[in-house]
Amino acid sequence: MLDLELLKTFVCVVDEGSFTRAAERVHRTQSTVSQQVRKLEDLVGHALLLRDRTGLNVAVTEHGELLIHYARRLLALSAEATQALASEVDLEVLRIGMPEDFDARRMALILAGFTRSHPQARLETLSGMSLDLRQRLDAGDIDIALIKREPDSGPAWATWPERLVWVKGAEFDTSSGVLPLALFPQGCLYRQRAIRLLDVAQRPWRVAFGSHSLTGIQAAVASGLGISVLPVSAVLPEHQLCTDLPELAPTELALVSREGVLSALQRGLVEFLRGELGVDAGGFA
Repeated sequence: MLDLELLKTFVCVVDEGSFTRAAERVHRTQSTVSQQVRKLEDLVGHALLLRDRTGLNVAVTEHGELLIHYARRLLALSAEATQALASEVDLEVLRIGMPEDFDARRMALILAGFTRSHPQARLETLSGMSLDLRQRLDAGDIDIALIKREPDSGPAWATWPERLVWVKGAEFDTSSGVLPLALFPQGCLYRQRAIRLLDVAQRPWRVAFGSHSLTGIQAAVASGLGISVLPVSAVLPEHQLCTDLPELAPTELALVSREGVLSALQRGLVEFLRGELGVDAGGFA
């Protein structure tokens, strides 16, 4: 293993071209600097410096010239690691949950804007079903979350309506027979809406496909495995709207937080998200 302290002395001697000037620069005696260079030469098994008759002025050997490039890179990397670790101590971790079907690229751009103005923040995001995110909030695993829910169903920092539609594949016929459904798992608001409306309309149905993944549900609908309920933002070009099924009332996307007082930085993120997402104020004062 190469000793960084020895490499630092070696680089200093090469830069100064003299043991004397290097010793002054590193605040050591000339003999100590010379001993460190010889120790490094013993370690690598090659002469690194050519000394003149006085032993004070030096030139770099072929092996020394090769090592000097690695030495500078290793010292720079060490300094970078030290600086990164020092700065990490002052970072505050902000844990954010969001629905899987929320526009991840849009959210990434929004969060990047926040970190540019708040360099002391380190953001950690978690995607999942709204029911799971709500449980993570209650358990204290995340601090802030965007969740799907029934309108006006509790306090929130901000809310906005989310329009839902029935979607099917291009060749799918919903006019007769038992409707095959492609649904998210139990607890999903879209699943509850679909089943409740079909039962009220006395339309027979069966679960033909299930998935936790939005991508999976979208693909199942596009391929004709079943129909589903999705937000307008998640409808793909290969999907078609079902116009002969019960009308869907909007759900709500809410910005909520864990119980307790938020830190100044967490409150700053909440206010930033409210502004960037353009939502109305929710139930918190």
